[in-house]
Amino acid sequence: MKHSETEREKILLAAITGANASPNWLTSDMVDALLGGHGMLNIAVVNIADVLVSQMTRGADTKLRLANASSIPLDDVLEKAIKAAMAAGAAPANAALLSAVMLYFTGTKAQVGIPAGNRKLGARARMLAGVDRSGVAVIPTSKKNNKVSGFAAVMAVHQALIAGELSPVSGDDMVVSGGPLVGHSRLGEDIIFPAMAANGARVGTRAMMAAMAGAAMKPQKVNAAVFGAAAILEIIHPDADVAEEWGPHGKVTTTYVAGKSAAETAGLPDTLHVRITGQEYDTAQVIGDLGLMLKDIGGPSVIGIMAVDEILGMFEEGIAGSSAGPVNPPLGHVCTDAVIAMKCLLEEGETSESVALALRKRRFDMAFDPEVSMVAMNIVAKKAMQLMGGPVTNAMILASEPTRAKALYRRAAKTYDDLKAGKELAEIVRELDDERKTNVEANVGKFFSKMMNKDVTIRLTHIGPGARRSSKLAKEWYAFDAHLDAEITVDGVTTRLERYADQVIPDVAQGRRQDIAWAVPMVVPLASEILLSSNVIMNVTVPAAVAAAMGKMTPQEAGKVAQKAAFVSSGIPGSNVNAEAAARMAVLVMEN
Repeated sequence: MKHSETEREKILLAAITGANASPNWLTSDMVDALLGGHGMLNIAVVNIADVLVSQMTRGADTKLRLANASSIPLDDVLEKAIKAAMAAGAAPANAALLSAVMLYFTGTKAQVGIPAGNRKLGARARMLAGVDRSGVAVIPTSKKNNKVSGFAAVMAVHQALIAGELSPVSGDDMVVSGGPLVGHSRLGEDIIFPAMAANGARVGTRAMMAAMAGAAMKPQKVNAAVFGAAAILEIIHPDADVAEEWGPHGKVTTTYVAGKSAAETAGLPDTLHVRITGQEYDTAQVIGDLGLMLKDIGGPSVIGIMAVDEILGMFEEGIAGSSAGPVNPPLGHVCTDAVIAMKCLLEEGETSESVALALRKRRFDMAFDPEVSMVAMNIVAKKAMQLMGGPVTNAMILASEPTRAKALYRRAAKTYDDLKAGKELAEIVRELDDERKTNVEANVGKFFSKMMNKDVTIRLTHIGPGARRSSKLAKEWYAFDAHLDAEITVDGVTTRLERYADQVIPDVAQGRRQDIAWAVPMVVPLASEILLSSNVIMNVTVPAAVAAAMGKMTPQEAGKVAQKAAFVSSGIPGSNVNAEAAARMAVLVMEN
């Protein structure tokens, strides 16, 4: 082997080792904070998934049983899941909620039995977590920049109660005060309870959607439906069987009726299907059961509800979850793959290896930037493994590690060869980021071309900071004050949207520029992917590590130059610090 070839391989090895020495060095997101539950609870979800798969594949009993006993085997599994979530920084109420929801999607029922021995999954999780009950009114929705609370649904339901609009029978006319002649007889089960469930869920869901719209949020259907169902289930008998017109006796309760009404009011599909496995769920049952759990769970915070949204990203219908979609979100949201992996691993005959192949195929089939998507999965799985490991994290790493390795090697090889050929580091980084941008533009164009059955291309012709602010932060980091110019071409006709983020979107949202309103949503996936690009900073870290390993510049210099040149990957501060750390490691490898 020639000396130059030996030198090249040493430098590539050093740079890749440096870039990959810590998951932190491949992102500008503060992923160590996630281990403490700061900002998001995706690590908690991954931990719960590992616990549940490990327990269930060992034969643990996870059925919610009607038993004359103070505890059942399920309690042990649920408690382990709660502790795993709390180890990842989840507050007890959030740990209870996430553990109950994840366990529910493994097949555990949300409720069983009446009255003595009655068990509800949400209530049991709350008690095991040591949390007081609070009420739907104080629970926030997930955050879509703003957020509202279940107070809207609770208020609307109580206003309807006061107006006598929910029950077909007034308490003033009741000839019996309650008991089994109402609770387990025709008047209650066939007449009062189902009517109140349907009417109350409809009123509560509509109120939630109106409140979201009033807070300048596009109404989130799942949140509205779950909170709408929860608000009425706080009031009515939630375990009562209902008339057989709703389904076979003993199989359908008021919880189902509330879920059905809420789901229909929100405009959700009748059935939901799990990605990859294809398992089908009745939407009405899911919404009712989630509402039942929510009203019992205590006081989860906004990040708890946001994590539930990411769990629901497992459904093909796209009802929730940013990490399930084609746009790569900040790493705090990446956990839907763990939920899908959990569902897959619980299928007969599946292994971490087979599930890894399915996860990889899904991402490469649908992500606008599959390579970045896989590296993001890899980072999150490795951070989760710092707390605990298991079959789910193993599957995620097996799925993503080959892509990560290839991605780092390709960037290192290009940087070395280009530096040897006389190119400057800044030029190389800009080329890598331009490639990233062009790749996303091409995939977004293909997405809309297929959707519209037309030839569609979408480009960002300008990406820069300082669109409207004068602060140093806004002038330096485009993600905080983006000046974006976009160009859409549909069947040869081009529309230009200059100042897309700071002028076009506000104008259209306020009723102006309706001539271009049609084009605004088409740029959203592309602009969002670019604005969130600091989630993975390979284009900064790897070139800096190569330049330092070659002795072209110091690690500090390399980090600063690479960050400044990365017009896509450096949307927020921090990439130079992580690139410098990787570069220092690369130098150490070369020295030893």
